[in-house]
Amino acid sequence: MKLKSLSALWLLLSLSLQAQIPAPAPVLTLKASVDHPDALYHVGETATFTIEAQQDGKPLADGKVVCVLSKDGVQPQPPQTLNVKDGKATLIGKLDEPGFLLLRATSDKASAMAAAGYDPLLLKPSMPVPEDFDAFWDAQKAALAKVPAKATLTPVTMAVPKGVAAFDVQIDCIGKPVSGYFGKPVEAKAKSLPAILHVHGAGVRTAGLGSVGWALNEGGMLSLDINAHGLPNGKPKEFYDAVAAGELKGYWNSNPQDRETVYFKGMFLRLIRAIDFLTAQPEWDGKTLIVYGASQGGFQAFAAAGLDARVSFICAGVPAGCDHTGSQANRINGWPKIVPNDADGKPNAAALQASRYFDNVNFALRAKCQGAVVTVGFIDTTCPPTSVYAAYNALTMPKAIHNDILTGHASTPAAGKFMQAAALKHVREMKGK
Repeated sequence: MKLKSLSALWLLLSLSLQAQIPAPAPVLTLKASVDHPDALYHVGETATFTIEAQQDGKPLADGKVVCVLSKDGVQPQPPQTLNVKDGKATLIGKLDEPGFLLLRATSDKASAMAAAGYDPLLLKPSMPVPEDFDAFWDAQKAALAKVPAKATLTPVTMAVPKGVAAFDVQIDCIGKPVSGYFGKPVEAKAKSLPAILHVHGAGVRTAGLGSVGWALNEGGMLSLDINAHGLPNGKPKEFYDAVAAGELKGYWNSNPQDRETVYFKGMFLRLIRAIDFLTAQPEWDGKTLIVYGASQGGFQAFAAAGLDARVSFICAGVPAGCDHTGSQANRINGWPKIVPNDADGKPNAAALQASRYFDNVNFALRAKCQGAVVTVGFIDTTCPPTSVYAAYNALTMPKAIHNDILTGHASTPAAGKFMQAAALKHVREMKGK
């Protein structure tokens, strides 16, 4: 009897505890898309957006979703509340100018975005190239040329592929040095190898040792991966975290009112000095030099092509630094939002002028490389597609762009394969010349 009583007591207690545990909240998910598979439209054409709502993996029987259409994040239209029936709601919109129509849909802590591109290949520069653009950068390069390109190479053996000679390299520059990892095939012959420069996205970190593996691609390459800030490589994470929270906190838009103090001036001079190093290597083939990076790395790729004729090809994934002056054409500008707005929403006049010397649109118009590839996310709110296409369109050499229509600020596997394949194809083509 006692055992039966205890069992009954435990059962009652268990049921009581279960009753006190709240049932999990229903999980609501939203997904948005447009009716053209490639998400591309002509100006004035209507686009139909479909919002799909699921609750616990099943179509939502009945609900509401709030939708806002905008010109890629600017000039938003009034919110529209749509009724969801059997898991779906639709909305029609259009643009009467080249650009992107962006949908933001929200409901009960769930959200989704989709975008329709309207003749994006017709987007033009928002402002002309400054008349003294070349004179400004010629002066910077002349100052750099006065600094001897002394390089200190320290052999690295850990985590290095067999057949690769790898080094931590420090190269004197104006201000901070070029700091990176350099790799080349063991016993490479003179004047036989193409070169690739890997450049980094935003943040504070070491150079990437893994990039020395490119030294084994296509029969051998010179591969240099540099960190963006001229910092020592291979330090503990805490070292870079401290620099990011201290000296380099908010570096991307510090002192933007004067072209002499814009942070990216030093970063771009380090690009030129890195190219000095690669082209001085006895193994360099004298003709092939690729600059490869994404986000802030894409910014650097455009800058390198616009500032240095030795660059033969660029791979720029979801590039930052595009169309800083977009506000002058009632368009959105890209990261790093280098032009701040005042209380009335008007751009700071001094920063607006300074930004023109660091704009991918203007670098693109000066680029003399033999080819370029770019990737873009149609729902990228960091480097919006309107800004990316403005820079892409300004490139005058053979080029290609990879559209990720349901991707934000990211390098998807497909985008990565696109860039890698393009870089290696360029190497093969240059070997035949």
